[in-house]
Amino acid sequence: MGANSFGRYLTMTTFGESHGPALGLVLDGLPPGLALDLAALQLELDRRRPGQSRVTSARREADLAEILSGLYDGRTTGAPLAMIFRNEDQDSSAYLEQAELFRPGHADYAFEAKYGLRDPRGGGRSSGRETVARVAAGAVARQILGPHGVKVLGWVDRVADVSARDFDPAAIFENPVRCPDGRAAALMQEAIEAARASEDSVGGIVRVRAEGVPAGLGDPIFCKLDGMIGLAMLSIGGVRAVEIGDGWAMAAMKGSEANDALGPKGYLSNHSGGLNGGVSNGAPIEVTLAVKPTSSIGLPQETIDLRGAPRTIRVKGRHDPCLCPRVVPVAEAMLAFCLADALLAQRALGREPSPKGMP
Repeated sequence: MGANSFGRYLTMTTFGESHGPALGLVLDGLPPGLALDLAALQLELDRRRPGQSRVTSARREADLAEILSGLYDGRTTGAPLAMIFRNEDQDSSAYLEQAELFRPGHADYAFEAKYGLRDPRGGGRSSGRETVARVAAGAVARQILGPHGVKVLGWVDRVADVSARDFDPAAIFENPVRCPDGRAAALMQEAIEAARASEDSVGGIVRVRAEGVPAGLGDPIFCKLDGMIGLAMLSIGGVRAVEIGDGWAMAAMKGSEANDALGPKGYLSNHSGGLNGGVSNGAPIEVTLAVKPTSSIGLPQETIDLRGAPRTIRVKGRHDPCLCPRVVPVAEAMLAFCLADALLAQRALGREPSPKGMP
């Protein structure tokens, strides 16, 4: 893994900037002969793209995957699978006006300190637009996992102070917030639109679950599967905390409460979120993400310029007033990718994954 790459046996490398000509993905380690469903891949990209509702950025991008290599006659060749996604609706004017100012909450100051320069156009590599490549990688990973019965689903569980109380998986696809509770979704949308109207933003909670995961995926010690999942999720812009299973709540439990008892058909509870010792145990993998409010807001904020002089900034451009709805497909993609990588690692050991449940 490197600064722009993730994975061990299956590796994704992303490239490009938010306001450059294109973004791209190189997937290495794909087994040859995988029949790639490009329509399913595009469907996942469509779930992530901006401009679909009032709760997302107004930027409009088709996000069409253009395959450059690694595919012949609909099947992977074993060579790196490369694709690009051309930027068609970028507008850099608002960013160039404030190029000498550091935007609070963004990576501007940190990037300047690290590299001595930065791309001010929409944040460059630190822009959420980079995730188009991650979603494409996750869509391919899903096609590796599909024959094993693994299904990954994410949803928005909370926006600001509004939390979901009911769980209807179908509702996730029926509202723009991607919440499984239709009544809560309406209140979440109101909160997001109110934040936009006041030139502010809101954060929330995103959850993602993988069901049908075979027992035995992952490695102990430094490459624990939960560690890799945590790294993957924290690499998503705006994600500030990650829980596996009951997470922080387990700190207040007794061992008799936290331990997941076993029965002939598997675990009787799932406080550990489907992982023990860094290895999947056959129960659903449960991940919770804390997503901060979008850093780009129109309200005046104190900052400094490149010379260190105090200034006031009102961030311009087109931004999501809440990141949560569009984090959902990205979190799904990263979890799917981690599991596909772990599956290929298990195959490299010469052991096929055990069926769901007891190994």
